[in-house]
Amino acid sequence: MGQTKTANAGGVEWPTLGLILMCYLMWFAALWGLPPWAAIPGLAVLIALHSSLQHEAIHGHPFAAQWLNDALIAAPLTLIIPYARFKATHLAHHSDITLTDPYDDPETNYLAQDVWDRLPRMIQLILTWNNTLAGRLVLGPAIGTVTYLISEWRARSPAVTRGWMMHIPALIGVLVVISLSPLPVWAYFVAAYLGMSLLKLRTFLEHQAHTRASGRSVIIEGRGFFAFLFLNNNLHVVHHMHPKVAWYALPALYRSRRDHYLRRNDGYVYRSYATIIRQYFWRTKDPIAHPLWRR
Repeated sequence: MGQTKTANAGGVEWPTLGLILMCYLMWFAALWGLPPWAAIPGLAVLIALHSSLQHEAIHGHPFAAQWLNDALIAAPLTLIIPYARFKATHLAHHSDITLTDPYDDPETNYLAQDVWDRLPRMIQLILTWNNTLAGRLVLGPAIGTVTYLISEWRARSPAVTRGWMMHIPALIGVLVVISLSPLPVWAYFVAAYLGMSLLKLRTFLEHQAHTRASGRSVIIEGRGFFAFLFLNNNLHVVHHMHPKVAWYALPALYRSRRDHYLRRNDGYVYRSYATIIRQYFWRTKDPIAHPLWRR
């Protein structure tokens, strides 16, 4: 895996720290200052941004001390996912040799062929709809939550238990803050669902089945709203090759060696999220059963 100088090598990464503080301040402002019709979409964006910032913290930003990164960002604004478990599964996902593996990649969207074949027809139809972008945005948060909770229950390891035991008091704290605000709790639940839906746009085609590990991660070149919301994780093969590089350094790194990265990922590139929405909103991009994986 390629290496480059980490962005926090000289101390605090102020762009990341400032964005984290701004995200929390705007979250409180939305809870206390906006009516539900405005707070719901605003909070959805902030919840998605906070998840992107959690991803940054997992990779060592904004401080050199990882415990400080974890403490700063661990609040479960999405409500569902324990930060410690997100951290563990995401770092496991960065074993590029197992990317998209239906058993060994905890973030894969693929199933093994024999598992797919055994599913009831109704479940296959639901998952097929979920494999369109429209379905992923509407059903994806619910399906993802259910499958995630089932996988966590099946794991039941000491690490999983610790992660959930750390999550419970943090979740209670977030719920207490929400309940004390003027915003109805139901409105926050809707916002959390929409926030997870926004994140499903990022992960929809983030990885593809490919014989080479380096060919499995996408590049989406647009520099608009979604690139910022996802903190340039749309330049995904660059992130996988340089996971310690901060979000704000990724675009210049990509521009400096664009041809290199496109050779590395075998030209798996899209111009923008608008392109992806046009192409895949009503149709699937990939099969659900992994087309190359056999066991």
